[in-house]
Amino acid sequence: MFHFQWPWMALLLLLPLGQWLLARRRGLRPQRGDETRTTLLHPALARIEAAFQGHRPGPSAASLLQRALLILLWLGITGAAMRPQWLQPYREEKLTGYDLMLAVDASHSMEALDFSVGGRQVSRMQVVKGVMGRFIDQRKGDRVGLIIFGNQAFVLSPLTLDRRAVHALLDELVPRIAGDGTAMGDAIALGVKKLRERPPGSRVLILVADGESTAGTIPPVEAARLAAAEGVRIYTIGVGSHQKEVPIYEGGRLVYRSDLGFDEATMKKIARLTGGAYFRASDANALEEISQRINELEKSQAEARTIQVPYPLYRWPLGVALAALLLLALFPDGRRRHLGGDI
Repeated sequence: MFHFQWPWMALLLLLPLGQWLLARRRGLRPQRGDETRTTLLHPALARIEAAFQGHRPGPSAASLLQRALLILLWLGITGAAMRPQWLQPYREEKLTGYDLMLAVDASHSMEALDFSVGGRQVSRMQVVKGVMGRFIDQRKGDRVGLIIFGNQAFVLSPLTLDRRAVHALLDELVPRIAGDGTAMGDAIALGVKKLRERPPGSRVLILVADGESTAGTIPPVEAARLAAAEGVRIYTIGVGSHQKEVPIYEGGRLVYRSDLGFDEATMKKIARLTGGAYFRASDANALEEISQRINELEKSQAEARTIQVPYPLYRWPLGVALAALLLLALFPDGRRRHLGGDI
């Protein structure tokens, strides 16, 4: 569909007409000294007057060509200023799916080495990357987002269908990137804020943490009640062990700390208040159970919209104007310009 973005620029076409009317008015206005007449002295003046009686020379072909080029030049400039466009319809469709926001703890406690894989000690963060990485890969057709939290909560990725991008961001996550604390309540509130903009019925927040909230302004239980009011289900995944002393690297050496315990009670309460469920990260069947629970929910409806993609066409009238300008330079006053003198 053809369209002018600035159609009001067509008023520029009236400028030459206004200039012509103004010049004509000035030409008809009597000037000082107009009453003075010049007398031609010639012995055959009567015959000269008779010869030119009733003869008015018309406009020459050269002047007509010059006027035509000037009109073409102004039409081209005005047409380009109106910004002509061709609007191409483009239909955007989104498949039905679930809206899943992952909230991952990135505090200092996630460096604790209370897991082992193949007889080798691994950190909580390594376990989270493995568990949640597989989960992201399984959610084909779903919109997945990523929130990280430490002293504060941040949206690392909005809800998107690009699961590879979210997986890549998760793989680059390192502990303490958001501070040493654990603002679990703020992360839940931020996830609710992003999910409530989506259609109801498929809003899911997956909270991955060690259950110890040590920072933030909103208590985790209060944030869970807010999520329940907004229709957001929270599935909590606990990361940690019940060891009295947990090994962790601090200052380049391995130390054992007794204040890195795992609070399962808080994680279970958050899940219960929102109609979700609690799982352990070490449970091999946790991912399958979470996926099954999510699949039982109602998918958000497919979204489709048609937008008009503009393709600019100003080059064509601008090219006509430049061609007319070039011809005016080559043929001033409608005559060809001669370069150089006689040889």
